[in-house]
Amino acid sequence: MADAHFENPRLAALYDPLDPDRRDLHVYAAMVTEFGCESILDVGCGTGSLACLLARAGIDVVAADPARASLAVAQRKPGADRVRWLLADAAHVPALGVDSATMTGNVAQVFVTDAGWVAALRGVHAALRPGGRLIFETRDPARQAWLEWNRERTYRRVTFAGIGEVETWVEVRGAGESLVSFRTTYVFGSDGAVLTSDSTLRFRTRAELTDSLADAGFAVDEVRDAPDRPGLELVFVARRPG
Repeated sequence: MADAHFENPRLAALYDPLDPDRRDLHVYAAMVTEFGCESILDVGCGTGSLACLLARAGIDVVAADPARASLAVAQRKPGADRVRWLLADAAHVPALGVDSATMTGNVAQVFVTDAGWVAALRGVHAALRPGGRLIFETRDPARQAWLEWNRERTYRRVTFAGIGEVETWVEVRGAGESLVSFRTTYVFGSDGAVLTSDSTLRFRTRAELTDSLADAGFAVDEVRDAPDRPGLELVFVARRPG
């Protein structure tokens, strides 16, 4: 089951308005061009920003997500008619033979158990053609990003056309050795509704990720710095040998 801010239709409709600057996705579009990819699987596609961006550029895109409400938002975007949409998680995507698979945002960190993460990796491995690449980003745990996830730093009050005023903030509810749980609160000015979404992310080290990729049959070609968030994230490029 996806978190409420992806699965609840009222919250899914806020995802793009609350984060309209998606220049981070152009990094992935550039890598798709760099590697000469003609077909892509976008895992955990959410509201479909990357999938539609790539489809409009002529890439054959399959986009998968387990949250029906997010897919409903995605399917209304320009270029959505060129994308094949799947209601599925990473462990259950079909064998597509694509050139690359992507996981942007926090997608790689939502798999909180080792078993769940390896199942996701094996699902993606099967979806790639031999020689195909998995490209994903993950927050560097050494930077402890969650220390800034509090109401003081994350509070926003925004007014959107057709939605009205929305107040929102994030608060950490628990931080262990590698798991961080947090709650996002949304207050709607139009009717006073208060909705919350509880999330947990797994922060894996570079070594842990490299080992898990090897266990799933991948070879790590390189680990890059995220150019739009230097020093904060690791961008893995892993290959299905063959």
